[in-house]
Amino acid sequence: MMKRLLIVLGLALGAAPVAHAADVVGMWKTPVGGGLIRIERCGEDICGRSVSSPTLTAHPNVTDIRNRDPALRGRPIKGLLILKLHPLAADHWGDGWIYNPRDGATYKAELRLDDPARLKVTGCVVAPLCRSQTWTRSDGG
Repeated sequence: MMKRLLIVLGLALGAAPVAHAADVVGMWKTPVGGGLIRIERCGEDICGRSVSSPTLTAHPNVTDIRNRDPALRGRPIKGLLILKLHPLAADHWGDGWIYNPRDGATYKAELRLDDPARLKVTGCVVAPLCRSQTWTRSDGG
């Protein structure tokens, strides 16, 4: 009986970070430019895609013209994969990258879920040259 309890407890504890990690999945609004980013699971990692912004509403076919790689400047911003991060803890992701279409650069990135409605996003050229912003949960509208 004790062995069964330990197995169940171990499974429950092992599942807790995965369940909590799902809290980051969904739509997030950026404070700069009012963009909407959809974060979803991609294997063990999380990925984020550009969904909407005032610029995309006005110009839905805008492309990645500021990308530092000329071969990528024709790809559409809408639906663009802009982040990919690995889970470090139940509410913390890193060891990945974030792409900023505004300057065409890719940065080392880290995300931390401050609470269910706020996500701290940090991008770094190299530490300590970092910038952070807080994204807020959105209903997608």
